[in-house]
Amino acid sequence: MLFALAVAALVLVPVVVTFSSFAQVERDILSHLIEFALPELVGNTLWLVLGVGLGVSVLGVSLAWLTAMCEFPGRRVFGWALLLPLALPAYVTAFVAIGLLDFTGPLQTWLRDGWGITGLPEIRSRGGVILVMSLALYPYVYLIAKNAFATQGAIALEAAQSLGLSRTQGFFRVALPMARPWIAAGLMLALMETLADFGTMAIFNYDTFTTAIYKAWYSLFSLAAAAQLASILILFVLVAVVFEQRSRTQMRYSTVGRSAAQRRIKLSPALAGLALLYAGTVLAVAFIIPVTQLILWTRDVMADDLDARYWAFAWHSVLLAGIGALMVVAVALLLAYAGRQRPGTAMMWTQRLATLGYAFPGAVLAVGLFIPVAALDNWLIDAGQAWFGFEGTEILKGTLLIMLLAYLVRFLAVGFGPIDSGLHRITRNVDEAAKNLGTGAAGLLARVHLPMLRASLLTAATFAFVDIMKEMPITLMTRPFGWDTLAVRVFEMTSEGEWERAALPALAIVIAGIIPIILLTWREARSLD
Repeated sequence: MLFALAVAALVLVPVVVTFSSFAQVERDILSHLIEFALPELVGNTLWLVLGVGLGVSVLGVSLAWLTAMCEFPGRRVFGWALLLPLALPAYVTAFVAIGLLDFTGPLQTWLRDGWGITGLPEIRSRGGVILVMSLALYPYVYLIAKNAFATQGAIALEAAQSLGLSRTQGFFRVALPMARPWIAAGLMLALMETLADFGTMAIFNYDTFTTAIYKAWYSLFSLAAAAQLASILILFVLVAVVFEQRSRTQMRYSTVGRSAAQRRIKLSPALAGLALLYAGTVLAVAFIIPVTQLILWTRDVMADDLDARYWAFAWHSVLLAGIGALMVVAVALLLAYAGRQRPGTAMMWTQRLATLGYAFPGAVLAVGLFIPVAALDNWLIDAGQAWFGFEGTEILKGTLLIMLLAYLVRFLAVGFGPIDSGLHRITRNVDEAAKNLGTGAAGLLARVHLPMLRASLLTAATFAFVDIMKEMPITLMTRPFGWDTLAVRVFEMTSEGEWERAALPALAIVIAGIIPIILLTWREARSLD
């Protein structure tokens, strides 16, 4: 229990620190932010949440219904392929979209020169940001809604039709309301990722709280102002968390027979063709075209750019992701095991607090952890000077400590979920049998649970590894000097408008991101066997 409380306290440190920043108000900077920046930040954030929420809901629900409930050519392939955009970080999709669709990009140039077509919508706009985020994040809704529709089977729709409703009415009045809690859960995940995004907003130069936090820290040189902006962003995030938790409490699970669940709607040839066209277009725009363009750009710049620096970027990314994933898995395992040893309401809420960090944007965690570590660093320096004559200027701030702690807080939930689910699949009878043979708690974990949790541990480590590889704001804001990664390289190149040169590190990140998608689809396929 003490370990679980310590982890929960670590997660709460950034929250307490950011809100306590209002005790040290820098009036000039704060008044400037309130008068000039805050109205735009709030407006941009609200428009972004509304637009992305609508976009991911329409794409995710419609595609989930088609692949789960309708029979059309390619349905099996689209069932897993539509998850592939999860492997593309939103900031990668963003710079590819700008590179292709900008006024000087190949598409508009071809339309102007070959067909005389001008006046296309500007991609560097609020609509462009919403489009890119919707294409990148719709799989969150798609995956959960697909499972919800699949568990309903054809029974719900057939029952609605037996009451005189048409197929369309049955969808909106029966099937959709039954799946609403699951859809809401996926929607909240997508919206929390939207609020946390930094790279996409920086590429589009679309100011939200994450970009404002970065500018307050690195342009205004005010940690207090960055923390104050972070506290406002936390309020947005907490509202999303409350809605997500409420949607989960409304979920009720039921099962239908396998034959009923597998019956699907036979679409007419015309509708089947439209379904194929729709799913294929979304997959092409969200994944195939961006990856193809990355490959083409990489081919053009590889001869000049692929040098020793890139091996250093890749090594830093892999090393940090590996260490971070090991930390996440170790802490998640101990946290989940503590809940198994001492179950109860207090432990359940402690575990929820400990895994709340995934809801916090990386920029918030970077600021919230840097401030107390910097204060501790200053105290250690003063004490070292007084006691030992130490003359250094940094002890903790110039190390990987802040970055790794932020990774742990941010991605602990990613590791905790698979491990906790794996522990729940191990019956208590196994524990009792081992204890009757004289096995203690440590031996039970090492000799019984760990071998049985091998698949869950691998899943947790894989997802944590890839998420850390893609993480941009934490790495960008807390990395020590000389510790640039692939994600940092993408940020630097896109900041200069060098889309082609950003393709090489981006493609490496995408390749790593495909790993959990393959794992996810493999596990889903096994569960259906």
